[in-house]
Amino acid sequence: MKAIRIHNYGGLEVLQYEDAPRPEPQAGEVLVRVHAAGVNPIDWKIREGHMKDFWPHKFPLILGWDASGTVEEVGPGVSQFKIGDEVYSVTDPTRDGAYADYIVVREPELALKPNSLHHIRAAAVPLAALTAWQSLLDTAQLQPGQRVLIHAGSGGVGHFAVQTCKWKGAYVFATASTKNQDSLRELGVDKAIDYTQQLFEDAARNIDVVLDTIGGETQERSWSVLKKDGVLVSLVQPPSEEKAEELGVRAAFVAGHPSGAQLAEIAKIIDSGKLAPIIDRILPLSEARRAHELSQSGHTHGKIVLRISNGNGRT
Repeated sequence: MKAIRIHNYGGLEVLQYEDAPRPEPQAGEVLVRVHAAGVNPIDWKIREGHMKDFWPHKFPLILGWDASGTVEEVGPGVSQFKIGDEVYSVTDPTRDGAYADYIVVREPELALKPNSLHHIRAAAVPLAALTAWQSLLDTAQLQPGQRVLIHAGSGGVGHFAVQTCKWKGAYVFATASTKNQDSLRELGVDKAIDYTQQLFEDAARNIDVVLDTIGGETQERSWSVLKKDGVLVSLVQPPSEEKAEELGVRAAFVAGHPSGAQLAEIAKIIDSGKLAPIIDRILPLSEARRAHELSQSGHTHGKIVLRISNGNGRT
């Protein structure tokens, strides 16, 4: 099969489009013919070696853990899926990923893809939507009517976070640059904040939940907008527990994790029309270097997806 692999950590040049052995599913695993793979910041962070102490990897490594495709083969003991099922997943980031014609996925990490999405759009969903779900619903315990501030509301996780909040019945503040203000309004944001024109803390007050996708100074300034008993959830750096205690609020650091069960719930919401991915760019697998370059720019609007050409033309 064709795959994008790295043989050592490094810059864009370590991404190699090459032949690789087709994986074989073991007990409890499913072989998926990949039609599309989502690109996420975690992909280039792993490529550059930033996660090597947290997640040990063996080389050569196939990157990319967001996949949408068709079940090709099932291993012993698999009961939920059959050959031909159209599925999507975010898979274990310590194993080989989806920048390839085939990927082996553990059964609990897999779900039937939303019926209303073709594979390219479905591949844009798993990691970002799960991260938003796990941050807002599992960790922050978001309730209808609460006030939420989402930083970078038009970004990969941000645009799913906005829609998840609206589906839950929350009042949403979100930040974005001038060019993405219309996008925030289209997503249903109640109060769109242009961070190039005003300080978010002047526009957002008495906030129940802050979703921090940026870190650094943005995280530090976010404490001031929280109401008592509010919660600051960060996806990029652990917020200060001491600061949270001092202010009478909660702090949490969330890294999204695979969950086929939650992806099945998300698929239902997508099919009901309440949640939809925004695609910034679709590129062929062979252009993974360009995809990483775009992702690292930090200025994408929605998700980047790699189209996998594996002979059957279905995406």
